[in-house]
Amino acid sequence: MNLNPKEATMLVQQAQALAGAIALALLGAASAASAAEPDEALVKPVTTTFEIAGSGTAEGQGTEVLNINSAGTLVGTYLDSSSVHHAFIRTSAGVETIFDDPSAGTGVGQGTGASAINTAGVIAGAYGDSAGVAHGFVRATDGTLTEFDGPGAGTGESKGTYPRGINTAGTIVGEYTDSSDVSYGFVRNAKTGKIAKISAPDAAGGTFMALSIPDVFLNNGPLINTAGDIVGYYKDGIGAYHGFVRATDGTITEFDAPGAGTAEGQGTVAAGINAAGTIVGSYRDSSNIWHGFIRATDGTVTDINAGAGTGVANGTFAFGINDAGAVCGTYGNASGAAEGFVRSKSGKLKDFKAPAAGTGGGGEGTWPLLINDAGDVAGFVLDDALVVHGFVRTP
Repeated sequence: MNLNPKEATMLVQQAQALAGAIALALLGAASAASAAEPDEALVKPVTTTFEIAGSGTAEGQGTEVLNINSAGTLVGTYLDSSSVHHAFIRTSAGVETIFDDPSAGTGVGQGTGASAINTAGVIAGAYGDSAGVAHGFVRATDGTLTEFDGPGAGTGESKGTYPRGINTAGTIVGEYTDSSDVSYGFVRNAKTGKIAKISAPDAAGGTFMALSIPDVFLNNGPLINTAGDIVGYYKDGIGAYHGFVRATDGTITEFDAPGAGTAEGQGTVAAGINAAGTIVGSYRDSSNIWHGFIRATDGTVTDINAGAGTGVANGTFAFGINDAGAVCGTYGNASGAAEGFVRSKSGKLKDFKAPAAGTGGGGEGTWPLLINDAGDVAGFVLDDALVVHGFVRTP
């Protein structure tokens, strides 16, 4: 989550220059009520870059969008000038609401982040307390906050509970880190509050929900669809990645994309699943190049390779999928800068750059992370000064 110092290094590693912590409340896109036609996300889009009032303007500070629901409401986190995190809600009309969990710490890298919002407007997220421990929360539509922790979640610095996604029923998925620094997934029942652990059978190195590049966390999703199917990935004993899908009865099916490497830091990461059960994600091959993929319900995998580059810095990441089968993600251009793309179900690719996006290498550029069923794409940009800005792209 954005409050975990390990995860807060995401943009440091991606930009290779960020000096402060970046909040990543992470993971999942909410399922939407009405599906757009496959190519709607590609027609006459308007991209708006914005900053939440109070966002810092130094390196590593700024606004990061982490989720969008069917109404176009955005949630995320911003890092203020004191490098403290605050959660935000931004409606499609641009109305902003800021909130902090009352138990959140106020030190550097501490605070609150909203990571997911469903169709009803219920929000899941996490906060970091004054000891640097992360705890989950769910925020009702009336603003009431309920805090929770995963079973066996660690209580030391950099450990704890990180909600990643929430579906229409209010079921929350995420991960937690125990006292031995081992990660497990979890699913929380909306009615009872009961939390069940998720651990892939061959997960010698932990079970995760948020995309890693590696040990670099980004938002992706939906991690849980309307039926309650869940996707994620795990690390084996070597440190290679493998995707999995967990059915509502708890059955876990592991899979690898053809062409995925088998060495440490290589392999397959499942990033999202739509209502039809189609899975989106990315895999890293034996040459350490990333490729996006779509996995149909029959197990057929289709690669996504945006851009013309073939080097390590030119890889493709597929982060989000909607119920129409449209996918969003990013790829490295010839300069190593990140450019966004949207792919329709029919396979049409459209590149785009959000305003204020940096053009240098090292992670500067446009990072589309989520796409709702209306075709709205949300994410963040890293500018030339290594400041983070939120963006939304509407059809």
